[in-house]
Amino acid sequence: MDGFLGMVLIWSPCLLVGCLFLVSVLREPRRFRNAILFLAFLVMLAGLLLLRFGTWWMLLPLVMALVAMPVVTVVFLVVNGIVVIRREGVSSSTLLPLVLAAVVIVYLALLPLVALARAPEWVVDATMLVMVEGMWFFVSFVALLLYSWLYRMLPRRRRYDYVIIHGAGLDGDRPTPLLRGRIDRAVELWERQGRRPLLIASGGRGADEEVSEAEAMRRYLVSERHVPPESILLEDRSTTTWENLAESKRLMDADRGPGRYAAALVTSDYHVFRACEYARRLGLAADGVGSHTKGYYWPTAFIREFVAVTRAHPWPYAAIAGVWLLSTVLPPILSALG
Repeated sequence: MDGFLGMVLIWSPCLLVGCLFLVSVLREPRRFRNAILFLAFLVMLAGLLLLRFGTWWMLLPLVMALVAMPVVTVVFLVVNGIVVIRREGVSSSTLLPLVLAAVVIVYLALLPLVALARAPEWVVDATMLVMVEGMWFFVSFVALLLYSWLYRMLPRRRRYDYVIIHGAGLDGDRPTPLLRGRIDRAVELWERQGRRPLLIASGGRGADEEVSEAEAMRRYLVSERHVPPESILLEDRSTTTWENLAESKRLMDADRGPGRYAAALVTSDYHVFRACEYARRLGLAADGVGSHTKGYYWPTAFIREFVAVTRAHPWPYAAIAGVWLLSTVLPPILSALG
C-alpha cells in the first residue's frame, strides 16, 4: 500500500499536467498555452519513465546529447541558412537561420564572458535576466515546434461551408510555387467535400504586384484547376494574416450570418497554428489545413512564425522581468530608503 501511495505521489504531477493539457485542447486547441503544457507533460513523462525503467548507463547518452545539442543546432542553422540563401536569395527572411545561430552562440558565451571579465554586480544581475529570458525563448520555441506538429494531426470537422486560401506572394501576375501549393491543397479539400464549399481567395495587391493575390488565385483556380467561377469568392483587401482572416470573416458573415457556417483555412503547414490562433482571437471557428513546404525552407519559415507568435505573447517575458525587478532592483532601493 505504501508503495502504491508513493507511486501516486510521484506520478500525480505528471498526470495533473497531462489532464490540464487534454482539457485545454478539448476546450480550445488554438491556444499557445497548450504548447507549454504539452512540452511540460513530455518532459515530466520522460523523466519518470527514465526514473522507473532506466539504469545509470542510460544517463550517459542523454547527457552527451544535451551537451552536443547547442553545437548541433548552430551547425544545422548555419548550413540551412546557406542553403536557403543560395536557393532563395538574401532577404530578412532567409537570414533568420543565421541570425538564430548567432543568438545561440552569444547566449552560450555571455555568462562565461561576464564571469571572466569580473563585471560589476549590476552587469551580472542584468546578465542573469538575459539568461532567464533566453531560457524561456528556447523552451517556448521547442514547445511551439512540437505542438505545431501535433496540432496539424488533430481531428478536423467533416463538412465545411467555406475554404479560405491565404495569399503568399506572386511571381508577376501568377501565384508563386508556395501559393500554388496552398491553392492545390484547398482544391483537394474542396473536392473531398463534394465541391460544395465556397473557396475564398484571400490576399490584396502589394506595391510591387500587377494584380491582387486574390485575382491571381482566381485565375489559377479557373484556368488550371477548372473550378467554376461561382464557387470562388474574392477577398482582395488584406495584406497580413490577421487581415486575411478578418476580411474573410466579414465576407462569410455577410453571406451566411455570424457563426452560422463552418470554415477551413488553408495555408502552409508551418503557418497553420498561428493562423488558427488569430482566427480564435477574431471569433472565427475555423480548422487549419496545411500544405507541404519544401524541407530546406521549413526551418526559416518556422523561425519567422515563432517570432510572430512570440510578439503576440509578450507576457512571459514581462513576468520574468517583473520578478527580476522585484528580487534584484527593489531590495537595494528599499534598503537605501530605510
